[in-house]
Order: sequence, then C-alpha cells, then structure tokens
Amino acid sequence: MLFHGSTASRLFRLCAAGSPVCFTVTLLDGLVLARSAFESSMNYRSAMALGHCSVLHGQAKWAALERISEHLMPGRWNEVRRPSAQELRATAVLELSLEECSLKVSEGGPDDGEQDATLPVWAGTVPLAESWCDPVPAGDLSPGYESIPDYIRRWRR
Repeated sequence: MLFHGSTASRLFRLCAAGSPVCFTVTLLDGLVLARSAFESSMNYRSAMALGHCSVLHGQAKWAALERISEHLMPGRWNEVRRPSAQELRATAVLELSLEECSLKVSEGGPDDGEQDATLPVWAGTVPLAESWCDPVPAGDLSPGYESIPDYIRRWRR
C-alpha cells in the first residue's frame, strides 16, 4: 500500500521511523433506518491494514508517485509537469507492508425484532451513491486546451 504526505508531518516521520501503523478506509454505502434507534445502522465497506512502513527513495519513490497519480486519473501522468526537486524533497512516500489485513462489509436492510415490526414507523435503507460530475475547465486555460482530454472523458471509477 502506497501513500504520500509532507516530510514535515509528525505522523509521517513516526511512520517512517518504524512505528507500527494501522491504516483504515471506510466507504459509506447507505443508512439503514430501523424502527428502533438501537437497530439503525449503516451499510459500508471497510479495510484495515496493520504493518510497518518503509520510506521510498530515488526511482522507487518516483515510480510510486506515478502509480498514485495514475490510480487517481489514468493517463494524466504523461501530460502534467513532473514534480520539481523541491516538491520531491518536501514529499515523503511510504509503503505499508500488509502484515495483517481485515475487510468488512455491512449490507442489507433493517433487522427489526418482532416487537418493533408492527410499529407505525418507516423503516428501510437510504442508499448513498457517489458519482463524479462533469469536468469544469479552469478559467485561465491556454488557447487550444479548452476541450476536455479523452482520458478524462473515458475515466470511470
């Protein structure tokens, strides 16, 4: 697992020094509204990784930054200005070994007990959908760069 941040960050310095790391990500997929407050919950997907980080340098750091950029927007790395020497010095790139991982998914509707099933309260799921909107060009684009590149038009998550 790769991530980057400021070399001035206390957290990144601790991670780079070998402190144990717990990295978590949760994506909310919807609210589950039961007839009782206690039974209401959320639908989600989550991942947790435990391990130790190593600091990437030189070509490995450069390749990781390219990989991170290409993960966000495939095709973009070949078009943009590369990081300057100053930007590279100010950025730490860490690789987290996946010594232990845990994935969890919660999905489905409410699980009301028999005593709550007849209550006159709406119950169900309110799904959350994440989507990208139409690209908005910068107001100061150079002439000839107003059209949106194909790699942006084709990109889907």
